[in-house]
Amino acid sequence: MEPVRMCVGCRARAPRATLLRVVAIDSVLVCDERASMPGRGAWVHDTQECVDAAVRRRAFIRALRVSGAPDTKALEKRLNGYGKKVNGSK
Repeated sequence: MEPVRMCVGCRARAPRATLLRVVAIDSVLVCDERASMPGRGAWVHDTQECVDAAVRRRAFIRALRVSGAPDTKALEKRLNGYGKKVNGSK
């Protein structure tokens, strides 16, 4: 049986393999590609809509227990294609 997690953006349940784990390091949201970084994590679909909904609903703040608005620049870069492997690049 495959593990199931809830997306903090759309609040839909989905298999863990289809979601992206996000952790907060010094109030900066960082994508945890391998889902092995220490600390609390929040799961979100790898779509701009779900991330925007999570930010708008302040779901990352509640799930990760951070104070103040977290910096989402690294997460936005990941969603815009930076950091993804493209055409076999390293």
